[in-house]
Amino acid sequence: MQPSYLCQAGTFRIPVYTCGLCVVGSGAAAWNGAHTARIEKDIPVFLVTEGVHMGTSRNTGSDKQTYYKQSTTALHADSPLEMAQDFLAGGAMHGDIALTEACGSLAGFYKLISLGVPFPHDRYGEYPGYRTDHDEKSRATSLGPLTSREMTEALEKAARDAGVVVFDGYRAVQILTDTVNGKQEVCGIACISMREIREDNPAGLAVFASPSVIWAVGGPSALYHKSVYPESQTCALGTALAAGASGVNMTEFQYGLASLAFRWNVSGSYQQVIPRYISTAADGISDAREFLTDTFGDSLTLAGAVFRKGYEWPFAPEKLMPIGSETGSCSSWVDIAVYREIASGRRVFMDFTTDSTGVCVSGSVTAAEVGEEAFTYLQNCHSLEGTPIRRLRAMNEKAYQLYLDHGIDLEKDWLEVGVCAQHMNGGLEGDIWYESPALPRLFICGEANGVFGIRRPGGSALNSTQVSSRRAAEKAVHVYTDEAAVITEEMLSDTLFLAGLLDTAGPDTLDAAELRKLRSDWGRRMDHCGAFLRDPAEIEKLTDDVREALLRAGELRAADVPSLIELQIHLDTMLTRYAVLSAMTAYIRDGGLSRGSYLILENGQIPASPAIDSTHADRIGQVSICRNGTLEARCSWQNVRPIPTEEHWFEQVYNRSGKPESYR
Repeated sequence: MQPSYLCQAGTFRIPVYTCGLCVVGSGAAAWNGAHTARIEKDIPVFLVTEGVHMGTSRNTGSDKQTYYKQSTTALHADSPLEMAQDFLAGGAMHGDIALTEACGSLAGFYKLISLGVPFPHDRYGEYPGYRTDHDEKSRATSLGPLTSREMTEALEKAARDAGVVVFDGYRAVQILTDTVNGKQEVCGIACISMREIREDNPAGLAVFASPSVIWAVGGPSALYHKSVYPESQTCALGTALAAGASGVNMTEFQYGLASLAFRWNVSGSYQQVIPRYISTAADGISDAREFLTDTFGDSLTLAGAVFRKGYEWPFAPEKLMPIGSETGSCSSWVDIAVYREIASGRRVFMDFTTDSTGVCVSGSVTAAEVGEEAFTYLQNCHSLEGTPIRRLRAMNEKAYQLYLDHGIDLEKDWLEVGVCAQHMNGGLEGDIWYESPALPRLFICGEANGVFGIRRPGGSALNSTQVSSRRAAEKAVHVYTDEAAVITEEMLSDTLFLAGLLDTAGPDTLDAAELRKLRSDWGRRMDHCGAFLRDPAEIEKLTDDVREALLRAGELRAADVPSLIELQIHLDTMLTRYAVLSAMTAYIRDGGLSRGSYLILENGQIPASPAIDSTHADRIGQVSICRNGTLEARCSWQNVRPIPTEEHWFEQVYNRSGKPESYR
C-alpha cells in the first residue's frame, strides 16, 4: 500500500498511512477489535504488528487453556450480576468494569462459536464447564492446550476476510498526540520497520494517522527473566506510559510453576496426576532426590498439595497454611520449596515416569495414598493407573502431545521447572469502554488493560480480550468519525530521539544480541526482588537504578535498524519496570502486605506465617510518568467504584442505541 503523504521530520522523509482506525497487536484482542470495527462501519481499518505470529495469544497455554465465561449449562443458574460480583470479590477492581466484563461475556463467547471455534458441547447444545483457580461456579471451558491460538486464528481469518489491512513487521515506538481544546488526544502511532528503510529514511520510520487507536499489545512480557510469556512477545506498555496513559494495579501479577526449556504453565492436569518432584545438582543429573518431603513430611500431605496445585496454580500467600492444617490450603508451599532448591544452586524437575514415594504402591492410586479429593477426581477421569504419565495420557492426551511436539517426551524426559511470571492483572487504565481517561482516543484492550485486581478467575483474561476489543471498536468507529490529523515534526519528538540513537559506524554501538542480554540482565534483577517474593529495600534500590539508567538512555547507540528495534524494546521495558517498581514501593510504604500472587519478605526472609493484606482491597493504586524535564513516577490511590445498580427504561436505551451519546 502506498502512503497518503510524506512527512518531513529532521532529515527523514517519513511515509504516513491514513486510516479510520488503527489497531496495534496481533492477538485475540487485536484481531477481534479490527474485525468488529470493519463489520460495524465501512472504514479503512489497519492492523499494525511487530509480527503476526509473535504474540502471547498464539504462543501460550497450559494443560487445557481456560476460557472463562458466564455459565452456559441448564443446571447452573448464572447472571451477569453474579459474575460481576465474583470478579469484584477478587479485590481492587472497579464494579462498573466488572459488570461490563460479565455483560459482554456471552456475546464474545458465542461470536467465537459462530466463527468456528469448536468449544465442546453436549447433545442439547450446553457448553459444560469445570472449576478453575479462584472460581467456584465451574464457568471454565477449554479446547485443550491451545485455546487462545485457535481463537486467534479464527479471528484473524474473519478480520482478513472483512477487509482489514495488515501491516506486518512494524514495531510501534510512539503514540502520537495532538492538542485539541487544550488537551492531548491520540492521533496515530509511529513505527520502525525494515520494510520502510530508504535512503531518505535510514531508520525505517513509518507513521499511521488515525482518529483513534486500539492498543492491544499484551502484557509486560520482557519485565522478568523467568517468564512464561513467549520469547517472541515484547513489551509495549512503556510506550503508552510515555505518551501520558496511566497505569493501575501495576503491582498485581500472577506467578506460578512453569517449564523452562519450553515456556509453558504446568497447571491443571500436569499437577493433578501427582508427578514426582526431584532436584539435582547444577549438572541436571547427579545427586537427584525427592525434596518435597522436606516441606510436607508425609506422602499423603505432599500428594494432596501437588494435586491442588492443578487448580490453585498461581502462587498465593493465602495458600501457605501450616502443613497439616485442617482448614485452608498449603499448596503454595510447593512453589516455595521449588524456589528454595533453585536458590541453593540446584535444578528442579517434574518427573512423570515414576511415582512419588508412598503413591501408587499397589499399582493403582488409592484414597489412602492421595486423599479423598484427589482420588475422586482421578477416578472420575478414569486416571488411576500407575505412574503419572499413564494418568496424564488417560486424562489429557493433548497435554502430553504438546510437549512431545516441542521435543520433550514426558514418557522418559524430566521436565525442568521454576516459579515464573505469567500474567499481569493490572496494566494501563481504561474506563468502561476501555478508553484511557488520561489520553482520549487511546483504547487499551486485552492484557494491556489493567482490568483485574488482586485475584481473578483463571481464563477470565481470554474473556476480557473479547469484551474489551468489541466495546473499544464500537465506540472508536461510532464516536471518533473525524478525519485523521495531519502529522507534523513536532508530534514525533520521541521517534526522532530514538532514530538519533542509530549509529552504524560508531565504536561503542550495541548489536541486537547485546541489547537482548542487557534486557535479560535487568530481568534477572527484577526476578531477585520484585517477583513472587518481594524485598522492600531491594525494590527501592532497583527503582533508583532503573530511573538512573533511563536518564542516561541517550548514551546508548544501536549498530543497525534491527538493533534499534531491540533498543526501543529495552527502553520500553525499562520505563514499564520503573512504573511497576514505583507502584510496588508506594503500596508497601502505604502499609501494604502480602496478597494476590506475591509474598513480601520480612528482613529479607520468607515469613513462616505471612500476614495477608486486609486494607487495600477497596483501593486501586495508580501510577503515571511525568517527563517534564525530569523523570518521575507519580503514585496515587482511587477508591473502588461499586457495581452499578440503576434500572434502564427499555425505550430510552432503544432510542439512544448506536448514537454517540450511548457511549458515555
